[in-house]
Amino acid sequence: MDFSLSEEQRSAIDGWHRHLERKVRPITSAHLDNPFPKDVAHELLRLTIPYGVGSGWIPEADGGAGLDFLTSGLLFEELSRTSPDLGGVAWVSEGAALKIQSAGLPALRDRYLPGLVSGDLIGCSATSEPGAGSNVREIKTRARRDGRNFRITGEKLWTSNATIADFALVVALTDERQYTMFLIDRQEHGYEAREISKLGLNGWSMGQLIFDEVLVPEENIIGGLGGGLRETMKGFERSRCFVSTLALGIAQSALDASIAYSLQRQQFGKAIAGHQLIQGLLAEMVTELEAARLLVYRALWLLSSGTRCELEAAIAKSFATEAAQRISSKAIQIHGASGLTREFPVERYFRNARLLTIPDGTTQINQLIIGRKLTGIDAFG
Repeated sequence: MDFSLSEEQRSAIDGWHRHLERKVRPITSAHLDNPFPKDVAHELLRLTIPYGVGSGWIPEADGGAGLDFLTSGLLFEELSRTSPDLGGVAWVSEGAALKIQSAGLPALRDRYLPGLVSGDLIGCSATSEPGAGSNVREIKTRARRDGRNFRITGEKLWTSNATIADFALVVALTDERQYTMFLIDRQEHGYEAREISKLGLNGWSMGQLIFDEVLVPEENIIGGLGGGLRETMKGFERSRCFVSTLALGIAQSALDASIAYSLQRQQFGKAIAGHQLIQGLLAEMVTELEAARLLVYRALWLLSSGTRCELEAAIAKSFATEAAQRISSKAIQIHGASGLTREFPVERYFRNARLLTIPDGTTQINQLIIGRKLTGIDAFG
């Protein structure tokens, strides 16, 4: 495995970095504490999609950029140094687009893909519920057949892009232990979305979706009747890899801020960068970051090659998100009292990193997946 970047990748990332600084950062910096309004989210996606972020996983034949997952991951990592919130918005919508492209009926693909790969539409996926988080088999949302339609009733929680999405891919019970995924259009079919106030990544919408006898045609099924869990599980490896790229971007930002501050801050007659304990903290931070980066790149490389990487994705996700939390905590320590204030960005990096240890399998759930792969024993029962 050679993770050295090609000239094409280097050129793409350099141009992407300049574009982010010039066009994207001025917009995202105004929305650090509240979710991007819907019109702003569309504006931002229209800025990222030409570079393959928001459309990269969709084949060129269907209007996307047709990027491999490793190259896409590099772009998401770079974006997350500027705005992990926007990285989350783009990654979730892109994942919804890929599900439609790979498992939707032709009419659905024709209707929704063009808008998704242009930034005119935003998608989300809704599986978790108040009583069903890590165990998706405990979902209660039901879809009752009504002729050629289904009536869907239930509640979804912790749905990313909830209040800005134009549609949701919703997993519901169509029979006892039969789970089916439906595309529910917010305007056409109607559902309620409520924002959740949270610890970090506050520019990225996360909320609750409520469905009350929502009538959806059977043509809106994704992956066939009873294919809901299969389609959900297929996305987990990819999701864990891309949550990890957000963690890499946050951790790199924390390290960069710490180096800059340590060179500027004077104590005991010299810059604190010259103090041995500060250098020790910086050394620990960069070592963890580089270890996390290699684990994430390995999982992305396997994903790009079409190889199953459940173990590698779980290792990458559990290590990278926890490492980002440790790195950002050390960044606060290096900044001292200043690190506790909102005058410096490191407290936000810490809050953002802390949030990432939860979605797409908590650290502990990913450890159970790793344990199952190592021993063949399923701790989930």
